[in-house]
Order: sequence, then structure tokens, then C-alpha cells
Amino acid sequence: MKFIIKHEIKGRLRIHAVQGRMTCAQADTLCWFLEKQSCVTDAKVYERTADAVICYTGDREELLCTLRSFSYENTKVPDNVLASSGRELNLAYREKLITKVILHYGGKLFIPYPVRKIWLTVKAMRYIWKGLCCLKKRKIEVPVLDATAIGVSVLRGDFDTAGSVMFLLGVGEILEEWTHKKSVGDLARSMSLNVKKVWLKRGDQEVLVRTSEIRPGDVVVVHMGNVIPFDGEVSGGEGMVNQASLTGESLPVRRAQGQTVYAGTVLEEGEIEVLVKAVSGSTRYEKIVTMIEDSEKLKSALESRAEHLADRLVPYTLLGTGIVGLVTRNATKALSVLMVDFSCALKLAMPIAVLSAIREAGEYGITVKGGKYLEAVAEADTIVFDKTGTLTKAKPTVKDVVRFGDYSEEESLRIAACLEEHFPHSMAKAVVDAAKKRGLAHEEMHSKVEYIVAHGISSYIENKRVVIGSSHFVFEDEKCTVPGGMREMFDNLPGEYSHLYLAIDGALTAVICIEDPLREEAAEMVRLLRSEGISKVVMMTGDSERTAASIAKRVGVDEYYSEVLPEDKAGFVEKEKAAGRRVIMIGDGINDSPALSAADAGIAISDGAEIAREIADITVAAEDLRRIVTLKKLSNAMVRRIRTNYRGIVGINSGLIGLGVAGVIQPTTSALLHNTSTLAISLGSMRNLLPEEVENGL
Repeated sequence: MKFIIKHEIKGRLRIHAVQGRMTCAQADTLCWFLEKQSCVTDAKVYERTADAVICYTGDREELLCTLRSFSYENTKVPDNVLASSGRELNLAYREKLITKVILHYGGKLFIPYPVRKIWLTVKAMRYIWKGLCCLKKRKIEVPVLDATAIGVSVLRGDFDTAGSVMFLLGVGEILEEWTHKKSVGDLARSMSLNVKKVWLKRGDQEVLVRTSEIRPGDVVVVHMGNVIPFDGEVSGGEGMVNQASLTGESLPVRRAQGQTVYAGTVLEEGEIEVLVKAVSGSTRYEKIVTMIEDSEKLKSALESRAEHLADRLVPYTLLGTGIVGLVTRNATKALSVLMVDFSCALKLAMPIAVLSAIREAGEYGITVKGGKYLEAVAEADTIVFDKTGTLTKAKPTVKDVVRFGDYSEEESLRIAACLEEHFPHSMAKAVVDAAKKRGLAHEEMHSKVEYIVAHGISSYIENKRVVIGSSHFVFEDEKCTVPGGMREMFDNLPGEYSHLYLAIDGALTAVICIEDPLREEAAEMVRLLRSEGISKVVMMTGDSERTAASIAKRVGVDEYYSEVLPEDKAGFVEKEKAAGRRVIMIGDGINDSPALSAADAGIAISDGAEIAREIADITVAAEDLRRIVTLKKLSNAMVRRIRTNYRGIVGINSGLIGLGVAGVIQPTTSALLHNTSTLAISLGSMRNLLPEEVENGL
């Protein structure tokens, strides 16, 4: 690619591509290429000017060499990247707005008045027809009001007023539709599939490979709790699949051999082999968009109330017009009431405020699946945290392996890693990473593994039953025992670590001690949440009482519960809700899923289990827990903005009606001021809720 460097400072370049007009597809291709480079930290491409702004680290010459080697033809971009970028959508709506403005004001300047009257009369028929259709359904709603205002203006020969009303209504429709589609698109892209590695079946073996290596016809194995990475057909096994991300249905469905499964759904129970039909998951984005657009999840209660209030106010506006006309015997004053209605602003400004808040949340790495969840966060007074991977770091590490049997420390860790690598949990990843660091190859040496949620894993190696998991699972459920003479050693295991117990043939073989360090920002996050209106902070964990007490004291929670099961977490959430509290649940694991579903707003940590992210209403980036504070601030600000909009709409429109009835302003001016204020409030609702300096939730 040929380019010119337009501006440069250390770590940042602005370049101009030397070419003709840059298409949206070319801009998306260049942007995708830049973001894939390891040295590039951020990239923006502007198709209108053919410019790109690149933030980078490392060697400048290496970046320039990479840019010179780039070509559109040789860059293979995934289909779903181009299909769902949103760039063409923004361009189309910008052009619609510009065309609308040019036609309106250009028509006033260049089209003769007699021709313009005919043109405006034809345009008015569309609004009048909508109003008549509404009346035909025996409803007196906003289209009736718009039709009456425009129709009366045309009948009175006041074409300037009719034209202004139709222009402002048209601009409002474009802005609402644009904001809605952009917000839905942003939300769908953030929910799109991002699976990096999968288990490929080769003969009797399962091999972990990159997703990009999979081709149609391959068979991949999906274990319980994992996302199904491709559209395909079940070729072996059976399981319960959660399809909420595509269909919105809350209950999982059974899938067995010969039945179809879709990319992005989650296997809640069982294990299946999937014959891959399509590797791109190309239909997933469109399915998500459809699900979001059709779902009532997108609407908050405040937004729904605004829409209903808008429709309920229409008969009163028409009645007010009639009363003023009868009392004053002045058609101009009556029209002043008709030209000003509360419903237009209410129906336009409220959805834009909610959708803009969802968009802004995305800028902070927060994915919100609907406006009602932001409202739930704003109203929440209780927050429940899972400990592991949430209050503690998402990267626990193995600190020690304590032997209790005949197996060496290395062999015990090898067996543990072989079992744990199949399941999505931060503790499991710690074991696998520890084996990798020690150079312990852990090829498949076991039979089929069975995962018991919140307990552990069981399998067979050389006809010996092997179990690994919690103390409750190993010693109470599996009835394993501590080898003779080792009870004192067992009782003196270091209490500052979490423990995974490995047992073979009913006898404890090893205890893996895992350090799960507390996030540095956890205590500050709890303090900031209290300042934002949270009155009760609770921690729940499957860990021992000793470990839980230590973490709870350092974080500063109000209550904590140790050695809890998934149903205990969900039960606690239901109990708090029954007591009249609004509850947020935050977790990252399969065992948190029931509680995430039960809460008023379930929040998943982004690098947790796929099923937690699918079930949760909100997903927060894992880098910094203070993003939860940002979410709370954003939700509070959204509710304040909606209430401010209510007051502004009522105040401004009441004032305009009063001025019109008093004869101070004409209907034309009244309509212009009403529609201008509506647009001003709507455009104000599109502004960011939080100041730019808000970072890390502070």
C-alpha cells in the first residue's frame, strides 16, 4: 500500500492512503489488518478521507514495513467482520440526514411556491393516512395527533407550518432509527462469538487446535459448560443446550445424534461431538440482531412507561385543542395547542437515552443486553459476589503439590492437568498452566471424564477411579480417605491457599495448593459501590470457612458464606428479592449460572465460563473490577437523564401551550419551538453520560 504520513508523534501515526475513494469494505479490511498486528494497540480508519490513525508500541520501521506490505487483495477478512462492522450503516444514515436537510431548505429557496404546495400536500397524505389507519384500529395515539396537526395546517393554507412539522418529524425518525440500529449493531458485535481454541477429534484422541484450523467436515468435541463454536450436526453423545442467545428461550433443549446445533449456544449438561457444517458461524450475528430487536429486554420500565404515557396523552391534547377553540373562538389559538404535544418528545427522547447508555457502556468494556438491566443496576441496593475469579484474580497459580500417596509430585500434577484441561474454570487453568511450566506432557490417558458442577471431576486411568475436586466431593460424596499416618500432615495444610484434592482408588493422592490472590482494587471497589447507593455487599464461595473469612475481612463485605453450592447462591438471591431488595449477582463460573439467572441483574466477568456470559444480563471486562462502579454510575446517570427529560418535556411544552393560548406566539412558531426542543432533548440524550475523565470506575 502506498501512503503518506500526515502527522506523527511518538507511538502514534496518522497516515493517508494514496488511492481513489476508499470504500467501506476497504476501510474495514485495513482496520482489521492493523488490529491484528502485535505492535498495534489501537487503530481507526476513516473512509471519507482515506486516513488511518495508528497507535503502536515497538519499532517504527517495522510498522512502516508492515504497512507497505499491506494489500486489500491479499488480506483475507472473515465474512462476519465485513457484514457486521456498522460502517456502511453510519454512512447510509449520514447521507439520509444530509439529503433531508438539502431537500427541505433547498426546496424553500429554489422550488416555486405553487409547486412546493403540491409537493407538501402529497407528503402530508402519508401522515394523514397513518392517522386514519390508527383511528381504524380504534386507537387515538401519536399518528392521529401528527395527522391532525399537519392536515389542519394544509387545510388552512399554512404550508410553511406543515412543511416544518413534517421536516422535524422526519429528522426525528431518522435519528431514532439510526441510533437504534447502531446501538443494536454494537451490542450484537460485542455478543458475537470469540472462541480461540477447540477440541478436534482425530481417531480416538482429542487434540486442542486453533479455531482457524477447523474446516467443514471436521468433528469437534464440546464438553459441558463450553460454547458450541460452529454450526453443525451432533454426530455423537447427547446434551442439554442453552439457546437463549439465539432464540431467547430460557430452558435448555435436548440435542442428540442427527440434530442441528448452532454456533454461540452453550452446552449446559452432557458432552457432544459436532460435525462442523459452517466454520464462520456467519448466521450468528444476524440471529443475535433479530433476537435483540424482537426482545422486550431492550426496553427499560422507564422507557415503556414513557411510550404508554405518550399515547395516553394524545386524547387530552386533542380535547385541549377543542376546548381552547370553543372558549376563545380563535382557530389560531386552538392550533397552538394542537401543534404542541408531549408524546412526540417522550417517544423519541427516552429510547435514545437508553440505547445511548448501552452504547456508552460498550466503550468501557461493558456489554449490556437490554435497557431494563441498566435500570435494575440503578435501583439495586444489594450486590452478591462470587469469590474465585471475581473478587480474586482471574489467574490463580499453583504454589505447591503436597503428596499423600505413592505418586510423585510431578505425576500427581500430570494426572490433575490431564483431567482439568477439559473444563472452563480458573482453578483448572491454573493446574494446566503449572504442568505446562514444568514441561509435563499430559496426553489423554484416561477414559471419558465426568464433570460434577461445583464439586469436581471423575474418570478412570488404568481401571483405577480418579477424582479431583473439593473436599466435600472427594471425602463426603466419593468417600475417599486420608492414608494412614498422614492425618496430622493433612490437618496442617497451609490455610492461606485454596485446595484441590486428588484421589485415586478411594485414597487421597495429593493436595494441590493454589494461590488465588485478591484483586488489588477489590476493597476500593466495594467502598465506591457503597458511595453509589449499594447498602449490602455479600460474598459467597465454595472455599473453606478459613479462606472465606480472610478474604471477606480484607474486602470489607457485610456478609459472607463459605462452602456454598450453586443452589445455595441462587436461593440466597431469591430470598433477598422476596425481602424486597433489588439484587445484582456477579460471577464467572458454571456454578454461578443459577444465581446469575435469579438476580435482577446478573453480571459475568468477561474471561469466565462461556455459559456464565451467555446467561448473564451484563458482561464486564475482567481487567479492573472498578468497571462495576462505572456501570453503577452509568446506570444512575441514565435514570437521572430520563427523569430530567421528563421534567424538561413537560415544562417546555406546557410553556409553549400557555404562550400559544395567550396569543403571544403563532402556531407556526409554536410548532417550530416544540419540534426544535424535541430534537434538542433527543440530541442531548445521545451525549455521553459520564465525563471523559472517568477511568477505571473512579
